[in-house]
Parts: sequence; C-alpha cells; structure tokens
Amino acid sequence: MKHDEGRGERRDESRGKRRAEGSVEGYGGGGPAWREGPVDLRLVPLAAAAWAAAAWAVGATGWWTVAGVAVCLLGAMGLLLRGPARRRGGSRDGPGVAVQGATPGRRLRATAWAGVLLCAAAGATSAGLHAADLRRGPVPELAREYARAWLEVAVTSDPRLTRPKVRGNAMAPVSIVLDGEVTRVERSDGSVHRTRAPVLLIVPAGEGKAEWLRLLPTTRLRVGARLAPPLRPGEPFAAVLKVDGAGPPRIVGRPSVLQRTAGDLRAGLRTATERLDPDARALLPGLVVGDTSRIGPELRDAFEATDLTHLLAVSGSNLTIVLLLLIGRPGRAHQVERGGLAPRIGMSLRVTALAGGGLTLAFVIVCRPDPSVLRAAACGLVALLAIGTGRRRSLIPALAAVVLVLVLYDPWLARSYGFLLSVLATGALLTIAPRWSEGLRRRRVPGRLAEALGAALAAQAVCAPVVVVFAARVSLVAVPANLLAELAVAPATVCGFGTLALAAVWMPAAEGLAWVAGWPAGWLAWVARTGAALPGAELAWPGGWWGGLALALLTALVVLGARRLPYRGVVGAIVAGLLLIAVVRPAPLARWITGWPPPGWVFAMCQVGQGDATVLAAGGDSAVVVDAGPDPVPVDRCLRELGVRRVPLLVLTHFHADHVAGLPGVLRGRAVGAIQATGLEEPPAQAAFVRRTAAAAGVPLIRAGPGERRRIGALEWRVLWPWSGAGEAAVSEASSDGPNDASVTLLVRTAGGLSLLLLGDLEPPAQRALARVHTDLGPVDVLKVAHHGSAHQDPGLMRVVRPRLALVSAGRDNPYGHPSPRTLEALRAGGARVLRTDRDGAVAVVGAGRGLLAVPGGGVRASGVLVKKPL
Repeated sequence: MKHDEGRGERRDESRGKRRAEGSVEGYGGGGPAWREGPVDLRLVPLAAAAWAAAAWAVGATGWWTVAGVAVCLLGAMGLLLRGPARRRGGSRDGPGVAVQGATPGRRLRATAWAGVLLCAAAGATSAGLHAADLRRGPVPELAREYARAWLEVAVTSDPRLTRPKVRGNAMAPVSIVLDGEVTRVERSDGSVHRTRAPVLLIVPAGEGKAEWLRLLPTTRLRVGARLAPPLRPGEPFAAVLKVDGAGPPRIVGRPSVLQRTAGDLRAGLRTATERLDPDARALLPGLVVGDTSRIGPELRDAFEATDLTHLLAVSGSNLTIVLLLLIGRPGRAHQVERGGLAPRIGMSLRVTALAGGGLTLAFVIVCRPDPSVLRAAACGLVALLAIGTGRRRSLIPALAAVVLVLVLYDPWLARSYGFLLSVLATGALLTIAPRWSEGLRRRRVPGRLAEALGAALAAQAVCAPVVVVFAARVSLVAVPANLLAELAVAPATVCGFGTLALAAVWMPAAEGLAWVAGWPAGWLAWVARTGAALPGAELAWPGGWWGGLALALLTALVVLGARRLPYRGVVGAIVAGLLLIAVVRPAPLARWITGWPPPGWVFAMCQVGQGDATVLAAGGDSAVVVDAGPDPVPVDRCLRELGVRRVPLLVLTHFHADHVAGLPGVLRGRAVGAIQATGLEEPPAQAAFVRRTAAAAGVPLIRAGPGERRRIGALEWRVLWPWSGAGEAAVSEASSDGPNDASVTLLVRTAGGLSLLLLGDLEPPAQRALARVHTDLGPVDVLKVAHHGSAHQDPGLMRVVRPRLALVSAGRDNPYGHPSPRTLEALRAGGARVLRTDRDGAVAVVGAGRGLLAVPGGGVRASGVLVKKPL
C-alpha cells in the first residue's frame, strides 16, 4: 500500500514537473499549454487516399471505377491476410514457428497500407455511385439530345449573378445562376417521369430578375428549359437547364420553415445595412452570412488581388470568432479558470458545449446547409478545438477525420479548389504557424504580432501554389493585407452577427449596431482597394499544376534556406525592403531600373489583351485616352505606369466590348473631362453600359463630329471618320460591318511634328471610303493598325499612308489568328517597322523625325534591358 502511494506521489511530481516545463504560450498566445509529443499523422494518409481516389473517380467512367475499387480491395485483403498466414504457416524451424520477417513492425505497416487502400476504395466507391446517379434517368438522356422539356425543380442554393465577360467583341450577357434538383420531367411527347437529378439553372437576367434573385432554397419551381450536358466532365450536375424567357419564376411550392426563417434573417441584415457606405453595405452581409449579392466586380477584383477573398465567403473563422465569446482567449478552456462569457453567466462546460453546438447549427441554417458551409463549419470546429484545448497533437487527426467524412459525404469536394484551400489553410494554422510564431518571439517580435505574422505567412506559403494553379498570379501584398485586415475581422464579424440577431426583433437597434460594424467593414474594403492599387500588387506566374508545383518548390527552398542563412535578421530586412520597393514601385526608381515608361513619351499602346487602349500625352500628368480595352484592370495598370492622373477626353471609337468594357478602369481615381463616342450605338447593350458608367461617374457623354478639330496643349487632332455631308456618296458602301465601320478615326499631330493615324476597327470598305474622302492623308509616322491586324485590310490605304511604324494591339494566343501574317508582311513590304502587344508588350513612342524611337515594354520586363528600335 505504501509502495503504491509512493508511486502515486512520484507520478504526481513527475506530472507536475512536466507541466511546469511544458508551460509555454498556447496556440494564439493565451496561456500555459501542455508540452506535447510528435504530431499524430496516422489518419492523414487515409484521408489523402480517399480524397485522391474520389477526385479521380468523379471524372472516370463506371468500369474504370469498378476496376480501381477491385484492385484496392484485393490489395488490402492481401496485406491483411499476409501476416496471419505467415504466423500460421511452418518453416524449416518447425511448424508453428513464426517466419523471421513477420515482425510486429512489419505487420503494423501492412495494416496501415491496407487501411490506405480501403479508404481509397471507399472514396472511389462513393464518387462512383454519385457520378453514376448523374448518368441515370431521363434528365441526362434529354441533355444529350439538347431537348426541351417542362420540369419541376427544387432550388438548392441561393441565386447568383454571373460576372460580365468579354468574348471577342461582345460582352456575354449577365445571367442568373442557381443550383437545383429536378423531381419531375414532362417530355414533349406528354410522358411524365419522377426522378432526382441535380442540375444547374441558367436564367437570362430580364424583367423577372428581382423575383429570381429572391428565391430561397427548397422552393419548388416549374420551368420550361432546353437541357444541355455539363461543359466539363466531373461536374456535379446531370444537366444544364437554360430556362426559356426572362419572366418571373413559376413557383409551385413554398420554401421550408427553416429556409424562410433564414431568409428573413438575411433580409433583415440587408435592411439594417442599407444606409451604410457602399463598400460596408456590400461587405457586411458577405462577411457574416456569405451574401455577396451587393459586391461589384471592382471590389471583388481588389479582394482577389490582395488574396482576401476568404473574407467574402462563408469561412470557418466566422464561426470561430463568435464561439470565442463563449470560451475566451485561446488555451484557457481546459483550465479551471476559464475565459469568455460562459463562466461569467454561470454556464458549465457541458452547457457551454451545448451552446456552442446550437450556435454552429444556427450558423449552418442561416448560411445555407450546402457543402461549402458544412466544410466551413467542420473546419471552424477543428480550429475551435485547437483554440479551446491548446493541444495541437490531436488536431491533425481531427482535421483528417473531417476531410475523410466530408469527401465520402460529398465526393465533388475532392475537386474543389475552395475545399483544398480551406484544408491547407487550417492545417497550416495548426502545425506551421505556431512554430513560426514561436521563432518570431525568440527574435523579440511582440507576441500578438508574432502570432498574426506567423499565421499569415504559413497560410500564404501553403495556399499560394494552389491559387497559382487557377489564377496564374502571385499576390505580393497578401501577407501585409491579411495582417491589416485581421484588425477588423473580429469586430466586424461580432457586430455583424449582433446586427443579424437584432434585426429580427428591433430594427433601430440593429441599424445602430450596423453603423458600428460599418467602420471595420469599411477598413477591410480600404485595405483591399489600397493594396490592389499598388503598382506591384500582383506578379504574373505560370498557371496550371506545373506552375503551382514550381512555386511550391521555390517556397520550400526559401524556407529551408532561410533556416540555414547567417545573419538572418539583416538579410530579412534587406529582402523586406526590396519587396516593398517592388510593390510600391516609386515612379522615378522604376523608370530608372526598367526604362519604362521612357522619358518624353508622346504615344503609348497599352497591353490589354484582345482589345484596344492607346494613350496620347497631353502634358504633365494628363493624356487623351483612345479606347479602354476589354478589362478595367490592365488599362488602369497601364495608365498608372504612365503616370496619367487626368484625362481631358476619352475617345471610344465604337461600342464593341473589347474597346469599352475597360471603361471603369480609366475612370478609377482619375479626373475625366468627357467621353466622346461614335454616333452608331451598336450593340445597344454595350452602348447602354457606357451611358450608365459615364452617368454614375458624372462624366458627360458626347458624340464625335465629322471633321471636328480639337487641341489640348501641344496635342491636336482631327476626326476623319465617320463622315457625312458632301462625302455621303463615297461612304455609302462602307456600311457593311456596322459598329466596326462606324469607328471614330483620328489623325493626330504632336508638338514635335509626329503624325499618327488611329483607325479603330475599320474594315476594308470603310478604309477605301476614308481614302476617297480624305485625299490629303499622305504618309504618317505611326499607324494603329485596324482591327487588331486582321487579314481584312485595304492595300490602297496602306500605300497611301506608308507608315514608318505600325502598331498592332492583340491578345496572346487569341482564337482569331490576329494579327494576320498576310497583314504583317504587307506592312513590312511597305517599309514599316511592326510591333505587336501580344509579343512585345506595351509600346511607347518617343521623339519624332529621325529621332523617332519605339520602346516595347515587354522587352524591358522580359530581359531587363531597355530595347530601343530606331526607325
């Protein structure tokens, strides 16, 4: 008895000693935590095997999936039976003697590998069964025939608007997209079928747009639609339904009580935030419940450029922040003196756990119980477990178990970039971030800053290679942007959830709390916009899996090299300074290093992809801009590099999307005097877009007059086309291609005597008519080749203008074959030096006469050597 008591005392002393020695700041810096052994990784290969097998099986045919499952099962059975057979079998040492190789360690490894194969078989089986469901029944059959039918559909997601995209010279119309499940099919022959098939509905955004956007999940609709198969294999839909017409939806069944309640709460949040500033009004519902319906393309682009898009979607961090109110600071939930609100209001641990579960359930209901929300809730609970217990050793198995369950429940997650990013970020915060934070503390970085910096660096290191796969870019401002955003996420989330709750019972109080939440939400928008506006915010990087692998290897080399680098503090400070210079890019320093833009430039053609955007220097920081390209981002970047802050006149040669869709980028942060456009408002939708954008910015829209002459400083120009009056007979044949042949054509002269002819997208008929009407064109120094250098050019006009420099604006690897080799050869045969943006990048023109120079920006950036081409 005494012996046992002594052993117990020694155990207690040993345990106390271990606890005293292991008293380090827990995850998040919240107090003492246990010193733990190695991280338990046994479940990680099981989850990875199920994940990989499910990702493969959702896109494989049925028999390949069956074969893969059979191989995995046979391999697992062989490994499991191998050990017992050896133990039962004899040897030359006699029956019943174990074979020398059948050690416990080898049997354990065989069992582990058998578990991996069984999980792979389970993942492939689940994915195969889900994929087989999509290929059965009348819906996929009708989709293969591109048939029309009447269907009854249960809505399974919130409606969302597609982002406007430029395709060629047209802008794809905005549509309403929502997920659904077909439950009843009426064929054209009158036959009726009951089924269950997930589909994607695409609805034109017409007169019934508002009613469609108000639909709640579980609402049942009757729609007439044309069915089509999914664009890519492995999509989680049996068909795509292109709904006929643009009228309001035909509702045949109301949503469930839970969804109506969640919809009322979300609507109350939108109402309470109605009076906030535009950015806060857009962000707060998205930050709280994932409602991004108010977030415009410009704000979304800013969040993408700074890698803050996780704040626009439902995230596990949202749930974690709210639950922190119950348990208090990290690492204290397992202590006698707990933190948070729970002990202060007399809640026991068991009641606190139940309250946390109730909040989690409410979170899932309000934010919609779709796979992305379930994923966020699961990852949030894992992170909450880390914060509550301070024990990381058991958290990686918990995360692996969550991944395993979610992949088996919904195999489509195995191909989701969002799911991959969530798992990687959570894993990095649980494993890498604490070690890096501790290393920063040892180097005298303050505790809170070390924790935030370690988390941001860890998340960026593991997530950036995945972002590169589909975005082909690396954000250089992601870490500082996330650090600054972290200051506002918690107050915005807590106040936002408070607003959500109050809006259901007392709207004035909810509006007051929303006003408070608007300050941190506005801070988030400011961080995103400011970071995205920096010249070096993003770095182009090869996309696809090879690009991601290259960035992952580079990151690993940098991390390993930094650990063995002498004078790490000094080197780190130097690297940070160089990164700051690369991001800010002070104009004098950037010009000295890169030679771009060249001093004294008079004309520049921006690299905007498959479109047009050119700039004429008007003195100081002002310039006349001709066309805006297909995307606001590249034209805005080009104007910032050129130092243009004032635009007295923006000329839009015609209303095709590849010339006008980038209009918001020109208007962004610049004083624009007026927008001048052609008189032919075709296509009508894009002309209306220009009118709306100009009106919203308070910029007048005027029409280009034939023969009009203008001067701004030393810059003067004449409108050559479209023409009217005495030349109408010659112009009558030039109406074959509508908007292209209505392009505003300018003849420009600079103070130094440089002449430029900007043709827009004129086609051969209009080019011939232009030469007939203006017989005094004569040779010019610079020609902006019409229609991106297409094969449709008039040789007669080329012979008349005889340019010394021909500039072609075209997108890299565009599907139209622009510029045409025939056009390029004709220009060179006429003595012109030809430069093109798809190969040479942006091009600036300097000087005049014999001192005329063309400076391709692509050459400077590609080789680091200033490339000047005398003409």
